[in-house]
Amino acid sequence: MPLAVDLDGTLIATDLLWESLFLLLRRKPYCLFLLPFWLLGGKARLKCAIAERVELDPASLPYRQDLLARLREDKADGRHVVLATAAPKKFAEAVAAHLGVFDSVISTEPGRNMASHVKREALIAAFGDGGFDYAGNSRADVAVFDAARQAIVVAPDRAAARWHEANGGELFSAEKPTLKTHFKMLRAHQWLKNTLIFVPLILDHDYFDPYMMGLGLLAFIAFSFSASAIYILNDFFDLALDRRHPTKSKRPFASGVLSIPFGFAAMIGLLAVSGFVATFLPPLFGLVLFGYLLATTAYSLSIKRMLLVDVLTLAGLYTMRILAGSAATGIGVSFWLLAFSVFFFLSLALVKRYVELRSTELPTGERIAGRGYRSEDQEVIAQAGMASAFSAAMVLALYIQSSAVRELYSQPWLIWPLCPIVLYITIRIWVLARRNEMHDDPIVFIISDWRSQLVGGFGAFLLFYAGL
Repeated sequence: MPLAVDLDGTLIATDLLWESLFLLLRRKPYCLFLLPFWLLGGKARLKCAIAERVELDPASLPYRQDLLARLREDKADGRHVVLATAAPKKFAEAVAAHLGVFDSVISTEPGRNMASHVKREALIAAFGDGGFDYAGNSRADVAVFDAARQAIVVAPDRAAARWHEANGGELFSAEKPTLKTHFKMLRAHQWLKNTLIFVPLILDHDYFDPYMMGLGLLAFIAFSFSASAIYILNDFFDLALDRRHPTKSKRPFASGVLSIPFGFAAMIGLLAVSGFVATFLPPLFGLVLFGYLLATTAYSLSIKRMLLVDVLTLAGLYTMRILAGSAATGIGVSFWLLAFSVFFFLSLALVKRYVELRSTELPTGERIAGRGYRSEDQEVIAQAGMASAFSAAMVLALYIQSSAVRELYSQPWLIWPLCPIVLYITIRIWVLARRNEMHDDPIVFIISDWRSQLVGGFGAFLLFYAGL
């Protein structure tokens, strides 16, 4: 009895149409304007047009290992195994050649989208009504289940699960998303970075003003939701790269625990909520937020692969959070604060690249995947990062000695310990990075590390007391 196996969502925990779409847009963004014209020619035309323009690595896909093991056993027993998929022929044949378990391939070709009833009729024509078993997972597979002798239901959606409850058949369950999975999708721990929005409030001594803090909180929410939306988009563009990374491969979309359509809907929802919250704040905040979205999107599409431009952009994005806090509350920010933030965050951005280079084994002359850096760049990156840390401390020292401090603080001499505190935090991070003991985002590390919390809290106390 032949066994026909669906690909998207069944054999692999993802959808190749979505995967190839984001792969195309990452490499050729202008194709976004061609998508409506391709779609007018039908879904098969859209799939084939995208497949013509991208190369997919079948080895990187998240295969369902339990089902794949079953297919290999059936193949070893001499069973005829067919890959029957709505994916375009180019992708289907690449997957079949990589796995080596399929005797034939039935797939989408121009003018014929091999899904639902079309797939059902093709299998009946090849093997007869009830002359095959079929493994599928979705609503589109229900029509094929009805024509099969036996159904193998894999990680079913609601429609396929209802069919299985009513008709029975073999079941391959999949990992269910948990609340933790959704928090990982949102990168909620990265929201800690958005506390930079409160910096203008703190430096202006408005932390006891409920109205001003309320404005800061609204800005924090809007920025956090926008940031999560961009993290999701970034995950879509980096699926293939993430799957080759030892830790990033466990991310919800790279591993296939969450589907790309679900993530896309979540991204739209997050942006909608962020935009709604921004309407309660001054228009200037909306402009800063929009600029942040443009910059982060550009970073995800191309800037992250540019040597040094990427870290300068990251430093700018951190500084934009401070500007957002200023725009939301109407509190001005000084040249000193902006200069300090650029040098300070440039040092931390360089830490991220340094850690990536240290943790990736590369032959001399080869770039790290998705970046513009080589293994021999480590020392230059470290030197630049340390120099940026000392530059930040120098700017802070010059600020403390300026007339602006004497206007804001009654005892400005109490602020001087901030300089060694900044140096302690940044140099310690670099020491840990060189010891291969830095595994977190530097900003998140500073906020969550008890030593950094202790010295940072002492610095905050000095700022507060100096302003009394």
